[in-house]
Amino acid sequence: MARRPELLFPLFADITTLPGIGPKIAKSLTQLGVETPRDLLFLLPHGVIDRRRRDTVKGAPVPGIATVEVTVGGHRPAARKGGAYRIMVQDSQEDFPLVFFHARGDYLKRLLPEGSRRIVSGKLELFDGMIQMVHPDHVLPPEDAGELPEFEPVYPLTQGVTQRVMAKGAAAALERMPDLPEWIDRSLKEAKGWPGWAEAVRAAHAPTTESGPYDPVHQRLAYDELMAHQLTLALARDRTRKSRGRATVGDGNLQRKVLAALPYKPTGAQTRAVAEIAADMAGDLKMSRLLQGDVGAGKTLVAFLALLIAVEAGGQGVMMAPTEILARQHMEGLAPMAEAAGVRLEILTGRDKGRDRAAKLADLAEGRIDILVGTHAVFQADVAFHDLRLAIVDEQHRFGVRQRLELGRKGAQADVLVMTATPIPRSLSLAQYGDMDISILDEKPPGRKPIRTALVSTQRMDEVVDHLRKAVAEGRQAYWVCPLVEESELIDLTAAEDRFKHLRAALGDDVVALVHGQMPPADKDAAMADFVAGRRQVLVATTVIEVGVNVPNASIMVIERAETFGLAQLHQLRGRVGRGDQQATCLLMYRAPLSETAEKRLTLVRETEDGFRIAQVDLEMRGAGDVIGTAQSGLPRFKVADLERDAGLMASAQADARALLVKDPTLETDRGRAARMLLWLMGQDEAIRLISVG
Repeated sequence: MARRPELLFPLFADITTLPGIGPKIAKSLTQLGVETPRDLLFLLPHGVIDRRRRDTVKGAPVPGIATVEVTVGGHRPAARKGGAYRIMVQDSQEDFPLVFFHARGDYLKRLLPEGSRRIVSGKLELFDGMIQMVHPDHVLPPEDAGELPEFEPVYPLTQGVTQRVMAKGAAAALERMPDLPEWIDRSLKEAKGWPGWAEAVRAAHAPTTESGPYDPVHQRLAYDELMAHQLTLALARDRTRKSRGRATVGDGNLQRKVLAALPYKPTGAQTRAVAEIAADMAGDLKMSRLLQGDVGAGKTLVAFLALLIAVEAGGQGVMMAPTEILARQHMEGLAPMAEAAGVRLEILTGRDKGRDRAAKLADLAEGRIDILVGTHAVFQADVAFHDLRLAIVDEQHRFGVRQRLELGRKGAQADVLVMTATPIPRSLSLAQYGDMDISILDEKPPGRKPIRTALVSTQRMDEVVDHLRKAVAEGRQAYWVCPLVEESELIDLTAAEDRFKHLRAALGDDVVALVHGQMPPADKDAAMADFVAGRRQVLVATTVIEVGVNVPNASIMVIERAETFGLAQLHQLRGRVGRGDQQATCLLMYRAPLSETAEKRLTLVRETEDGFRIAQVDLEMRGAGDVIGTAQSGLPRFKVADLERDAGLMASAQADARALLVKDPTLETDRGRAARMLLWLMGQDEAIRLISVG
């Protein structure tokens, strides 16, 4: 097992080995994610105080920080306990008081003896038209002036930790910095004017008023983080692809049959995506590609044509969905195309038992089933394919890098295509799916009418129910999405149960069905089946319908308390309607008054159906972690880099990492060994294991 290089030992020692940091402070520092001197190096100051000396406070900006040399005059102790203790001082042009509250006179007489010269630095304020300095931050004799930097870094703090402790700890950590070899490509470093690593870290801890996220120092350190992350992803990608792939080349025969049976022509984006996938499958490396499409962009067709390539080449394909409802939905969506192509399509879920299951497994193993649709049940030990060429995973963010490696081990040589219906801004998709190649569907198939979206206050509930009554009478279907299932004292949101009763009373018992997360799966499936078959016209639901449900006749979407949903969720929910040929409507019902951000969110959804634009605004409003849900996203936490701001750096880190591994797959050259050092420094031990195993 590879071990961390000795050169880095001092940076990975316990934080209590630094001066001024005992067990108590060490415990507080864990709140800031600091456990070693290395963590302190990457916890950069987020601000700077200008402590440059001036001759006089006269004309200084007030309120503001000033640093001046003064002669100390008389002390005026406080008239009452805890009151203002004033010490008059004089700089080269101005007399003004230093003010202390709750002061101890004997301490102040020692600190500022009458007649002495002192350098004071602190915040100037106006009081009764007079300038004063309250509780100076620094009081020093002139001979110690060197201790006060011209620019003082401001560190993030937590309870029990002061700026002084942080500055002292950071200074000690900086002294431990080893001289490391350069891992950044020389031409890139020169083109950007970036300093070396150690120089950049020192400069970041000694900021000036000009320092900021866009300066070369911060850019360089952000790039280091992104490079380490992208190297890890690129190693994972190489590992996936190294397990030998097989060239899968179709003759296009089955694909032509399906395209001929379609009532429309595929979009340019669909055609391009199929070509990218076909090229990957024809190569002898394993495909690892992400198909990213907005709601209604036609991922199903692209996926099916890819599966047909596998069948044309004499193999099999599998499509996996996260839930049984979605697996059945895929099955229904693919069935007409499978019929047009003349291939055998089957479904396998946890429900298949006994003889049925045994028969399906036998057919699968003998190669009589061309394409299998299923839940993760297709991973079970007794499921064997005759010749699996392509695995498609329809994923809802539950499928991180680790699971992708796992899938690679199961279908040893199969190509892998992951589909996501969530538009993700480019910077995030590179952070999350940097180990994959990406195809994007950014056009809607022709003939899709835009969905009319309106904002309606909950006070107009009766009008909305009337509107629904008319629509039902015309034979249309509607979703009514409720915020939460159980009435909670904390949040007064309408319970799905109550809304169901209310709508049933208004529209009729046999019109409304209910689906929510706490129902037994069989009841849930039955209610969904009634709605899909048109036996019920209105489906009252919690967000279980967010992804994948396809009912072309449903043309109305009511989202109650829409202000409680996130942007991506609203966009996904709205995408459930507008799948047929009727004009679709989405009503965003909100409770007034709306907060400024809620209003911004709802207005954006009303104005645009472009999922990529919505996702970008979502990222700007909430930040990366919240957009994807950091816990389950496998999205890295960066200390210096910012996914939104540094999207360009992320793309160049990905290109650089991939290029380096093409030249030096085992990282043995000088630059390769420097890159290993970067991985150790950034705590990417997982990546080092991938090299040693690979």
